[in-house]
Amino acid sequence: MRNMDDVDREIIALLRADARMPVAALAVRLRVARGTVQNRLRRLEEEGVIVGYTVRLRPESEPHRIRAWMSIAVQGNAAPDVIRALRGEPLVGALHSTNGRWDIVAELHAQSLEEFDLALTRIRLTPGIARTETSILLSTYKL
Repeated sequence: MRNMDDVDREIIALLRADARMPVAALAVRLRVARGTVQNRLRRLEEEGVIVGYTVRLRPESEPHRIRAWMSIAVQGNAAPDVIRALRGEPLVGALHSTNGRWDIVAELHAQSLEEFDLALTRIRLTPGIARTETSILLSTYKL
């Protein structure tokens, strides 16, 4: 992967704000040719920098969805195995490595408390996990 320059970073910043922004609009905002933006996007996608485009929803648009953060402490050097196992867990939306007391933070999304409870049980039984602490997200004040 080639190093990104300021134009690449600006394209990514604009797409983070609006992933549906047309190439022509990106070119105008960046003051570059449309072809330049198309070539940059194609390269960023081919190199795996951009892995997809998504929709962000306001939490209140899914009122019955349960969202939580799970902090995970890993035994010894089992982090790669734990991450591999958690990637296969359907309720894990994202995984983040961290520093400090916890090794991994998992974003969990469930449709019901029962589904959430079953996922917690499965995750806690994952070999290599020493302990967890989970916080259900109640309100969102800024996106």
